[in-house]
Amino acid sequence: MKKSRLLLLASALATVFAAAHANAAEGVVASVKPVHSLVAAVMQGIGEPQLLVKGAGSPHTYTMRPSEAGTLEEAKVVFWVGPGLETFLEKPLESLAGDAMTVELSEVPGLTLLEPREGGAFEAHAHDEDDDHEEHAAEEDHHEEHGEMHDEEGEEHEDHAHEEADMHLWLDPENARAMVRRIADALSQADPDNKTAYEENVAALDARFDTLIAETNEKLAAVRGKPFVVFHDAYQYFERRFDIPATGSITVNPDVQPGARRIGEIHDKIAELDAACVFSEPQFEPKVVQVVAEGTGARSGVLDPLGADIEDGPELYFTLIDNMTTALADCLSGGE
Repeated sequence: MKKSRLLLLASALATVFAAAHANAAEGVVASVKPVHSLVAAVMQGIGEPQLLVKGAGSPHTYTMRPSEAGTLEEAKVVFWVGPGLETFLEKPLESLAGDAMTVELSEVPGLTLLEPREGGAFEAHAHDEDDDHEEHAAEEDHHEEHGEMHDEEGEEHEDHAHEEADMHLWLDPENARAMVRRIADALSQADPDNKTAYEENVAALDARFDTLIAETNEKLAAVRGKPFVVFHDAYQYFERRFDIPATGSITVNPDVQPGARRIGEIHDKIAELDAACVFSEPQFEPKVVQVVAEGTGARSGVLDPLGADIEDGPELYFTLIDNMTTALADCLSGGE
């Protein structure tokens, strides 16, 4: 009987401890799936963050639901990339989450920041021989190393003209590493009782980033230099980190459907360059990709910078980078 009571007491204490542990990590919100994944990885074993833009939703076109407004009102910590990506969040963060700690990850120290490219970046990508893509900086010469073809229609560049940096910065795993450290700092400030656990998770993630970078470089080694075209210019952080530049993009701004003249130019350029692949994205209508590739001999593939079809959670980020790597390697090698 005494043993039974002791077991019940132990179980009750464990329940109370678990509840206290979970409550300490409640109210953590992340904007998009890659950010949510990095936050979830730092919080693993402590709690789970809430995600705003779910499934195949795109931050470029997202409209917040009432339930998500309620999530922001109750938030204690909110992680987002910044207004250059999640435009829909800028005003709600002020009006609904005014008391929360808001962490804008595009302002994290130590990031590599690259300027948005214009006009689809279809001209040759000229790299200086001593160019070190490991360098962490936001200098203007990052942009000047790339030739440009300005869009004569001008429509796709409108929403990017005011931005200081391309906001798809998580696609460089070194940026993700820096983001993870800032995430842990913010969580430790909001939840100091779990600071040691957050730091241990960051140490484990550091090792995983090292492995991810090495494996990605190895998988892409055989297809570097083969020309390919992407749907929108979201991948230059990945391109720079792994030295596999896209020949160009169909559109700079995915909110704007390219016009007939633009599509014709891209079709001709794909044929002229003998591009091996044209990649669509699951968040946007793939029909335009089929049109520009028709009759060119280019194979089609899918690149997903957000992880639309990947299960949410701490593994999503690593799966996302691996899926992109596999898609590039398979399409550019012709499935060999």
